[in-house]
Amino acid sequence: MKKVYILFADGFEEVEGLTPVDLLRRAGIEVKMVSVTGNETVTGSHGISFKTDMLYSDEVLEGDMIVLPGGMPGTTHLKESQDVKTAVEYYNENGKYLAAICAAPTVYGEMGLLHGKKATCYPGLEAGLTDAMWPGENASVVTDGQFITSRGLGTAIDFSLEIISILISKEKADEIAKSVVYKK
Repeated sequence: MKKVYILFADGFEEVEGLTPVDLLRRAGIEVKMVSVTGNETVTGSHGISFKTDMLYSDEVLEGDMIVLPGGMPGTTHLKESQDVKTAVEYYNENGKYLAAICAAPTVYGEMGLLHGKKATCYPGLEAGLTDAMWPGENASVVTDGQFITSRGLGTAIDFSLEIISILISKEKADEIAKSVVYKK
């Protein structure tokens, strides 16, 4: 079974963090919600709090993918976390998947990992992708190699379905989309 770790910092965008949890679990992917704050309870940018599955530990390095939800100041907190940097570097060096939505793709960009890759992010934050190639505003989700990036809350379902397509199959993603009455 594939395993995904979603890294949460206070100030994350709730829909961007929890939509992947929901849809990936429906697809049969093991998902762990991980707090990088030192506290199991995290609070989103709109005041919604919940208890994560675990605090950050080296277990995070055992997954198939890391997902970073966007939102502010959540993305800033992710960038400040040494644990996030350690995990991202490990996944990058080992060819594992790195996914991010909204402002969070700038974490990868500012770490210099998107050089020559196609990537997208929240409108107006493209400079944070540094050397990435911008595919244009019509690209709600962009996959290039091990990187999956998406634009924001309105693309959270597309983002989650892309992850399912990559980790399982397009057919499974289509099945999950149909089960939640999602039409693109």
